[in-house]
Amino acid sequence: MIFMFITAAVLAEICSALPLSGSIYIWSAESAGPKYARFFGFIVAWWSTTAWMTFAAGNCQTTANYIVSQLAVWEIDFPGGIGYDNVKWRALIWAISEGVLLLSIAINYLPPRLYSAVFKFSVALYAVDFLLCVIWLPIGVSKTYGFRSAKEVFTMTYNGTGAPAGWNWILSFLFTAGTMIGFDASGHIAEETKNASVVAGQGIITSVVATGVLGFATTILFLFCTPDLDTLFALEAPQPFVQIYALALGKGGSVFMTIIATLGLILSTSVAIVAASRLIFAVARDGVLPLSGWIGQVDAQKQPRNAVTVMFVFGAFILCTILPSQVAFTSLISAGGIPTTAAYGLIALLRLTMTPNDFTNSHFYLGRWRIPFYISAVLFNGLVFAVCNSGHVPGHVMNILQVQISPFSFPTDASTFNFACVILGSVTIFGILSWYFVPEEKWLRRDQVLQQLKVADEPLEGEQSYASTSVPELPEDTAPKSKRVD
Repeated sequence: MIFMFITAAVLAEICSALPLSGSIYIWSAESAGPKYARFFGFIVAWWSTTAWMTFAAGNCQTTANYIVSQLAVWEIDFPGGIGYDNVKWRALIWAISEGVLLLSIAINYLPPRLYSAVFKFSVALYAVDFLLCVIWLPIGVSKTYGFRSAKEVFTMTYNGTGAPAGWNWILSFLFTAGTMIGFDASGHIAEETKNASVVAGQGIITSVVATGVLGFATTILFLFCTPDLDTLFALEAPQPFVQIYALALGKGGSVFMTIIATLGLILSTSVAIVAASRLIFAVARDGVLPLSGWIGQVDAQKQPRNAVTVMFVFGAFILCTILPSQVAFTSLISAGGIPTTAAYGLIALLRLTMTPNDFTNSHFYLGRWRIPFYISAVLFNGLVFAVCNSGHVPGHVMNILQVQISPFSFPTDASTFNFACVILGSVTIFGILSWYFVPEEKWLRRDQVLQQLKVADEPLEGEQSYASTSVPELPEDTAPKSKRVD
């Protein structure tokens, strides 16, 4: 929590100075300074696009796992058995996942005013889910199999990876670090946010603080409410927590909690698509993607619907990899968390080494704390990058362990090798090739970078609109009078 809060503060600082759609790659470019801006801008643009586009597909499969786990609760036999080695089972997961994706995309086509209501309903639903978990679940546990002891909760360790004890302990970061990520989303929709230089930065900080504080309480509670390990590892559902609900609350209670979780995941996916589509729109608006002219368009309500459509096509394609191989899908999804973590650490590193004294106009300027914060964010995100993120592995421990570039288990062979690092390396190479072949006058020109840096360091005189990095050249006498790029 402490180090992710520090990371959020680092991002909020630059977000307040440059609240732009597609913000994270622009932040990277501007943090690198004029000389290296295009190079790092291209790399992070590829990283962040990969991360956000794959996240939606992964969330859809997670939702499907909740739904189909009810088969195990009600002891319904499935042809060929419940498991990803069964092609019929993979086909069922794929079909449900595609349906969830379609529904999540459809919500994004709603008019902006209606979607505002969706946001508010989402927050209310998450609050209900949280309260049910911290009130109803422990009551059910107390009346059924009972709580685990404090000694078990706070002192017991379990090595299910075969890794050395120290590395196995470090892998425990997977739950907290994997969950407390993606808070840069409020920056991606900054151009649609009132008083963006304040509100977008606040969104980054409040989201990670809320996730950390409430998540910490929930984690401790779940440790007390989880059955003993023999019982836990005997659960065969793709999402074991559905069966835990059944053990503690009964089958009816399990169904109700699954419905709440499913609705929450669908809405979460829909919100993620909002952020991801704005990122894709911003990159296309600057002319980098194929079909940029079409993707970068907005409708009559100023919404990037074509970018949302691209999200659907890409997500549907990624989900199709479930059919031939769950391992292929898992490798693609595991690569989704890595670029975001890497980008967080890279921005902090660039701020530390390239532009430590810039962006002084930020409402969240870190002042004398900036150097310690940059160093802390670099080191911690480097550790998280090497270690952990949520995901899936084959077998009865599905949904329990996935790491970012560390192997799944030890000793490592071809079947347990984590190809996420290979995927990230490939994405980085694509970014470097784009930087090399895309002409400078087409994207992130040096004069644009200098202009943005100048704007970011000027004192604020009231909120103005924020626009793309693709700034049209205006005659001197017609140039905007505001101190923001219009």
